Amino acid sequence: MSTNQATVSTIQRPKPPTQWQLFYRTFCANKGAVLGLMVLVAMIVLALAAPIIAPHDPYELFTGKEQLPPMFMEGGNKAFPFGTDDAGRDTLSRLLYGARYSLFIGLCATILSMLGGISLGLSAAFWAKRWGKAVMLVNDILMSYPSLLLAIIIAAILGPSMTNTIITIALVCLPPFIRLTRATAMVELQRDYVTAARVMGAGTPRLLFITVLPNCLAPLIVQATMIFSAAILEAGAIGFLGFGVQPPDAEWGAMLGTARQYIQSNVWLAIFPGTAIFLSALAVNLTGDGLRDALDPKLKQVS
Repeated sequence: MSTNQATVSTIQRPKPPTQWQLFYRTFCANKGAVLGLMVLVAMIVLALAAPIIAPHDPYELFTGKEQLPPMFMEGGNKAFPFGTDDAGRDTLSRLLYGARYSLFIGLCATILSMLGGISLGLSAAFWAKRWGKAVMLVNDILMSYPSLLLAIIIAAILGPSMTNTIITIALVCLPPFIRLTRATAMVELQRDYVTAARVMGAGTPRLLFITVLPNCLAPLIVQATMIFSAAILEAGAIGFLGFGVQPPDAEWGAMLGTARQYIQSNVWLAIFPGTAIFLSALAVNLTGDGLRDALDPKLKQVS
């Protein structure tokens, strides 16, 4: 009888949750992170579906309908839900297409800075004496400058364009990745499994990118979400100052820059692109907070 009870208890014992289940539970427990992810996904869907759902061509000029207020204000037109800009172009259509530019710039700049930062950080941790000191010296110099000031200087040197904006933001966002990768890699290089890999004859590329890097990815993923948010803000600031995507292309920062001269008379021209930048950056930050909690082993509750 006791043997049967032990067998039944063994069969009915619940399985321990997997790593993905723990990640999902911890992330979903953060309501702000879930909300941020939903907003971010909605923005991405709207950006991808802009040619389908945009009411007008973002470059089409409607003569005689310049600076129309939104349709819910006096003098608005239902054909232009968010009104028109100073040239008579539909604001809603330009916001939808602008999401493509802003999110694309932020994503590409984040990926470039992450790839460059990981490579330099790993090499600085592995060859710590001369190469590592040189990399960190340059990195500290770059981090001593305010990011926006550094971005303006680089953008002014490269010239205004979307490609140069991506390069500019990637260079500005590079130092945090280098510092974080080097710090985490130096800790991992002291582990026993790295010593075992060296004894077994693992080459330097395999040791760095296959043995060490996977164990450094959790903080790097969280850092990437924060950099993505900063990249969107940097792109908006550069576009606002006229060093980014140039009109008539629809980019949120450029739309803000065009609207600043009408801020007292037609404030809605600045409200909509400014709100779009704010919501996108906030959504990415909230998502990053959820990823940080879910990827931190100390915060996981294993039942």
